[in-house]
Amino acid sequence: MRKIGILGGTFDPPHIGHLLIAQEVLEQCKLDEIWFMPANIPPHKKNDEVSSVTDRIEMVTKAIEGVEQFTVSTVELERNGPSYTVDTLKELKMKLPDVEFYFIIGGDMIEQLHTWERIDELFEYVTFVGLQRPGYSQSSKYAEKLQLLTIPQVDISSSDIRERLKEGRGIRYFVPEQVRQFIEERQLYGTSASVRNR
Repeated sequence: MRKIGILGGTFDPPHIGHLLIAQEVLEQCKLDEIWFMPANIPPHKKNDEVSSVTDRIEMVTKAIEGVEQFTVSTVELERNGPSYTVDTLKELKMKLPDVEFYFIIGGDMIEQLHTWERIDELFEYVTFVGLQRPGYSQSSKYAEKLQLLTIPQVDISSSDIRERLKEGRGIRYFVPEQVRQFIEERQLYGTSASVRNR
C-alpha cells in the first residue's frame, strides 16, 4: 500500500522551510511521496493580497523540480466553494482507496484540532503527522492518534519573505533559486530591480 503525505498551505511563496518539512516527514514516516497541496484563498484575505493560483502552482512546481517523490496536487483548487480538509480527504480516499494518507500539521495546529470541521470523521481517512515546535504544548485529546515528529527548525515564513521584498531586501537562500528568479521575472510582492540577484 502506498503511503502519501500531504503538505497544505498557501505557498505564497514556497520556501526552504516547506521543503525541509517535506523531506523530513518523507524519511521519518517512510512515505512514498509528499503532495504539496496549494489551498484556495482564505475568505478573510483580499484577492490582491495573494498571488494568483497560476503563479502559486508554478512556484511550487519550480520549488520541487527534480525531486521524484514530491508532487503538486491541485485538488483543493479544483473544488467549488468553501473546502474543508475532511471533504478533500474523503474525496481522495474514494478515488485512491489503496493509499494511506498522512496529513502534516504544525505544533500550533495540534492544539486546535478539536476545532476542525468533522474532525472525528477526518481521522477515518488520514493519519495526522504533527511537527513539534518550541512554545507549543502539543496537547490534544487526539494526541494518541498523532504521529509526533521532531525536525530541524527553520524560522522562515512566506509573510516574512513578502515583507522583505516589499522593503527591497534580498531573499537568496530563503527560497529555491528557481523560485527567486520566477518572483523577479513576474515582479511579485513588489519586487524591483533593486533586489535582483540578492
